[in-house]
Amino acid sequence: MLILFLQIGAILLTSRLFGYLGKRVGQAQAVSDMVAGIALGPSLFGVLAPGLQGWLFPQHVAVVAADVAKTTAHPSMTILYSLSQLGIALYMFIVGLDFDTAMFRSRARSVAIVSFAGIVVPLLLGAGAALLLLGHPGFFNATISPWNAALFLAASMSVTAFPVLARILDEKGLLSTRLGTMLLAAGSMDDVVAWCLLAVVLASLNAAPSLVVLAIAGAAAYALVMVLVGRRAFAVFAGWTDRDDGVTPSTLSIVLVVLMLSAAFTDFIGIHSVFGAFLAGAVMPRGRFASEVRKYLESLTTTLLLPLFFVYSGLNTRIGLLNTPMLWWWTAVIILLAVAGKGLACTVAARIAGENWRDAAAIGTLMNARGLVELIMLNAGLEAGVIQPTLFTIMVLMAVTTTVMASPFFELFHVPHLRPAPLHAATGRR
Repeated sequence: MLILFLQIGAILLTSRLFGYLGKRVGQAQAVSDMVAGIALGPSLFGVLAPGLQGWLFPQHVAVVAADVAKTTAHPSMTILYSLSQLGIALYMFIVGLDFDTAMFRSRARSVAIVSFAGIVVPLLLGAGAALLLLGHPGFFNATISPWNAALFLAASMSVTAFPVLARILDEKGLLSTRLGTMLLAAGSMDDVVAWCLLAVVLASLNAAPSLVVLAIAGAAAYALVMVLVGRRAFAVFAGWTDRDDGVTPSTLSIVLVVLMLSAAFTDFIGIHSVFGAFLAGAVMPRGRFASEVRKYLESLTTTLLLPLFFVYSGLNTRIGLLNTPMLWWWTAVIILLAVAGKGLACTVAARIAGENWRDAAAIGTLMNARGLVELIMLNAGLEAGVIQPTLFTIMVLMAVTTTVMASPFFELFHVPHLRPAPLHAATGRR
């Protein structure tokens, strides 16, 4: 516990420091947290003070069980990971509370066009890149088939940084706007498809096609139940709020139970828990209930738990593995394909859907950010034996680069003073 408390203290301090520096150059806090994670890992802290870094963030610990010595994950890192997952689930539930479903229905055509482009083009480019990389050792494990390699890299290239996207929109006050609603919907749809593709790869490796059926059918069933049944059932929370003149601890506890069960179910079917949490928030009643629940949950989540999520995966990134010009060349190629496949494709799609070029470019910029959803997927591929650490590091750098690009380019293209402010929910005024 001593190590755990020191870890959390170091993460929060470093996160605030990088957030302060990042704000001065136009970066969102979420991006600064990602960079802070890499700085605390072996790529910087581990180079400057390897002994201290290894003591503060120990990856493994030796144990003896039944007279057999082996290594396992250090308990502090296991708890840190669990807290980070709790933080992102709570945060995505809060984002769901702000999601404007009525505006989403009115923008369904545009969302579908942008989402389709953001899936198909990166899929094709990612699959092509995988086939090229298979000809070189050190990227994929030798036992991986070309089909699995292509599908995994295609899924990794098509993912969007759904939590990072939400965090940037939240920091800029755009969650409930037309642009924010469109981006959240398109980003979530792209990520669900990417996770289903990952389920296909893992099912193929395990010779378990039932995993694919569980992921796809389970996601569809969950969405239908929450929209058709959950929305009506959860309306009782609004009634309790009016009756009790506010959200009581008892009401909040039941809401949190719903959130945890939702996150647990989507995690069980092979789709990340953030989607269960987000949809649970999206079908909750609005008005005073949503406002008070957000007030209770937001401060602790965004200041304590959320930075743990954004920092955690950076601790496993080893930039030192890219030690030849050829590897850096492949890194540049992957980043270029990622930007072209996601950023440019979504920009053109948004323009076709009727957005002006500035808004279309703003949409493409944020859809291009990969963030830590990408890192979660990459960790899954690394643990399953699909990719090797070198390709993992290349893809991490792609995720960080595309995410770092998001805030400054979004500020360049998005001009809020040229657009009317959204209506205030309570007063009806702009």
